[in-house]
This record gives sequence, C-alpha cells and structure tokens, in this order.
Amino acid sequence: MAFDLVLSGATIVDPSQQKNGRGDVGITNGKIAAVSDRIEAGAHTTIDVSGKFLTPGWIDLHAHVYAGATTFGIKADALCLATGVTTIVDAGSPGWTNLRGFLEYIIEPSRTEILTFVHISSIGLLNSMRGEMEDIKNADPEHTARVISMWPQHCVGVKVRQGAFQVGSHGVEPLRRAVEAAEMVDTRVMVHIDKGVALPDILELLRPGDIVTHCYQGKGDHILGDEDRVIPEVYEARARGVFFDLGHGAGSFHYGIAKRAVELGFLSDVISTDLHVYSLKSPVHSLPETASKLLNMGLDFEEIVRQTTINPARILKRSDEIGTLKEGSVADIAVFSVEEGQFTFTDAHGREETGGSMITPQLTVRAGRVYHPEDVKEEVAETERRAQEMVDITGVPYGAIRDIRKVK
Repeated sequence: MAFDLVLSGATIVDPSQQKNGRGDVGITNGKIAAVSDRIEAGAHTTIDVSGKFLTPGWIDLHAHVYAGATTFGIKADALCLATGVTTIVDAGSPGWTNLRGFLEYIIEPSRTEILTFVHISSIGLLNSMRGEMEDIKNADPEHTARVISMWPQHCVGVKVRQGAFQVGSHGVEPLRRAVEAAEMVDTRVMVHIDKGVALPDILELLRPGDIVTHCYQGKGDHILGDEDRVIPEVYEARARGVFFDLGHGAGSFHYGIAKRAVELGFLSDVISTDLHVYSLKSPVHSLPETASKLLNMGLDFEEIVRQTTINPARILKRSDEIGTLKEGSVADIAVFSVEEGQFTFTDAHGREETGGSMITPQLTVRAGRVYHPEDVKEEVAETERRAQEMVDITGVPYGAIRDIRKVK
C-alpha cells in the first residue's frame, strides 16, 4: 500500500493512545492510515522529521476570530497553520443574531477547523469597549439555544463573561441564563471569570462538563484565597466534573497565580491562548509560546500535549475526530522542535520570566495537507497588520491591563 504522505523518524507523542516514542505516520486521503515504528511501504511524499516531536494537531479552545465584525476578532487561519493549531474554538464572539455571518464568512472559507461557542449576549462580543451584559435584555436563552440546535456541527456551547465590567449590576444572572440555554440543547457553558463577581457564586452554578476559563487570572476574584491556597470551591467544582482552561489573553494570565497553583498541584485541564487583536503582539503570540510558559514552569512535554490535544477534544466530545492520531481519524498533525536557550516570556501584567525552552513549530498537517510556517508567512503578516490597525482604532479595552500600543 502506497501512502499519500509519510512523516518519518519523529518522536511521536500522542496521549490519547499513550504513545511516546520514535515512529512514522502514514496518511492517505486526508486520514491517518498507519502509525508504526517504521513504515516500509512507499509514499508519494516522504518528509523526514527526525529529531522532532510529532503530535496530534493542537486544539486552541479559546480564541476570538470573528475578524471584521467584532473589535476582538483576529484573522487566525494562517496563524493557526503556521503554529501547529488545526482546530480553533471561538469563545463566544458571535451571539445568536450574528452567528450565521460567522458560519458563512469565517468558518466556511477557513482551512483550519473552526468551532464556536455562542454568546448568551444576543450581539456577542461586538464591541470590546462596552460590557455586553450591562443590559440584561441582551441575554436570550431561547434564541441562543435555537441557533445552537440549528448548527450543532459548528456550535460547541454557550459563552458568558462574569466580571463586573461585563455584567454591571446583574451579578450571576447572565450565567444563570447561559446555563438555561445550555440545558435546552444539552451542551456546555464556558464562563469567563474576572474581578467583581465572587468566584464561589459562579462555581456553584456550574454543572459537569462546564468550563471555567482564565483559571490563572490575577485581577481579582481568582482561584487563590487569603492564605495563598486554592479555594475549596475550586476543588469541589473539579470533583464534580467542571473543567479549568488557562485562556491567557491580554489580561488573564498572572505568573504569580499560575506558579503557585502549579506548586500546589492544581493544573489547568487545557492550555489555550485567548488570542485576539489585543493579545497577539503581546503577551500571547501563539499557542506554542503560551504552552512554553507552562513547560518552563515544570510541566513535562507530554502533559503540554495532553492539554492541547486530547483534553480539549474530550471536553468537546469530539475525541474520535480530533486530538488523536488513531488510524482513521482526520490527518491533523503538528511537528515541533523544543529549542534550548534563554527566552523571555511575559504575562498579562507585564511580569517577565526567563525560561530555557521554547516549543517551536516546524510544520502542520491539516486534513492531509502540509503547511510550513514560511508557506503562510505573508498571510500571517497581514493578520498582524490588521490586528494592529484595530488596536490603533479602539485603543486599549478593559481587561488588557497594559497599554499594548507601547509594546515594541
């Protein structure tokens, strides 16, 4: 049997199958056809990736990619293909009123697999300078549930942001309505935690399968209590099946919180970027760079891969399709090197940490097609230009913490 493509000689790391060792991967018709110690059969194309790590394509569970229709939205397709990300999930940029536009103008033309949460706010995250839940009339469970039921192949849950800026005087009422919508269509809620709404009040409303994003944020009402310990309600939520997502962003990753949590053994379930126009240039850059921060905090590479592949796939209940190298699954693959040196990383508050390792993308395979970073270099540059243009127009939104216009 001849393959369309063989990637040979890599160290294969696939936590979905407990694989961690040297091997080859064969691809035919856009699917994984073989994974073995050595593939002897011929191939139309063979790429030697010796000395590199080969993993399932990475899944970014939290980003904002509704470019051109929201102030947050970034044109992310090429950036994903340049950095090993084969599936990216929009964390609630569209609401029920503008979801169809997201499907037609963002999802359909994209080479990267794009999924989305639908915001409980009818208008989604249209304007980063205003709280979308200041007017509780925007929270519409019935219509939100209806559009999710119309496009279940693309919609993975309901999003809500629960900080004082976003909800005004409404407390956890937006979350209550998000849960109501989710229960109508048997799906999950992703909740953004932030200063101004008590975390225990949020956690008590969450159900098994729901997701807390920004679990290492440091603005206030975070996971650590007065004695610098993870509060009991966080452990109770995890025990009943609530997941915790990193969601770095421009305002939601604090080195002090993260390092203390890791020291206490409280790891996120998922590493994600919260990539958008305000976080691209600094401090996020990409999912591999975000993951490198955790690698340099002591997580091993296999755990990094687990949190960027099979964990988000299982949370989304799509582990037969993505996040795995099982034979017959879509040929979504990432190849990385881990460079050694002195690298400077920055959290959302401007705190810098030096690390000795950087996860560096070498190539991405999306549905059997190979992309090298240089193949999409011009598209990535255009993404960066458009992001900077929006920053120049809007200024710095609430939550960014630093004036990213001053970052060189």
